[in-house]
Amino acid sequence: MIDTLVENLNANGGVFITFEGGEGSGKTTQIKALSEALAAAGVDHIMTREPGGCPSAEELRNLILTGAKDRWTDMGELLLYTAARAEHLERVIRPALAAGKVVLCDRFADSTMVYQGISRGLGERTVEQLQTIVIGETAPDATVYFDIAPEIGLARSGGWDNGENRIEQEGLEFHTKVRDGFVALTKKHPERFVTIDASASVEDVFASLVSVLTDYFAFEEVKAA
Repeated sequence: MIDTLVENLNANGGVFITFEGGEGSGKTTQIKALSEALAAAGVDHIMTREPGGCPSAEELRNLILTGAKDRWTDMGELLLYTAARAEHLERVIRPALAAGKVVLCDRFADSTMVYQGISRGLGERTVEQLQTIVIGETAPDATVYFDIAPEIGLARSGGWDNGENRIEQEGLEFHTKVRDGFVALTKKHPERFVTIDASASVEDVFASLVSVLTDYFAFEEVKAA
């Protein structure tokens, strides 16, 4: 089915696909697998991540994700994520899309809405205002949400024992809010989100990923026509 997905992506030109999910959902493994498959098929694409994706944003990533979980105030954290996204968009994502490439991004604005707006309680309106300024019209064409129970995801990722990621150090209540927030977004934006059961095997999740994206971009191509 990857051949059909390749045809659909090529027919749509520059395509922006974001990958979202809680900690340990396996989205990073899946985005790498998809990138390898697209590379083997000769699809002109980039794989990138947030926070990060370019040198300046990677510096901000290090500030955001390392240290004690209370290193930043909630608003300070939100602004750091937003600054990293501004750098990433201007230096990497927009140039790639303008060149007609497929952009695969591990996390984007939906993570900010869920983690900072909903789970940290800063409010959806606050996040929306910042994202409107920074993102403008550079919105994802499709967003894949990898759904998994937070206790399973945390066990996979190392959870509270992993000192390298401030976010993973948060308690189960926080990560439950994260999952609830993502599920709410999938219902609010059904035209953009596709959901995959991330508790399945790596192979089955990848098969689902290829399948849902194949169908999604075939539909997008029809709509564009």
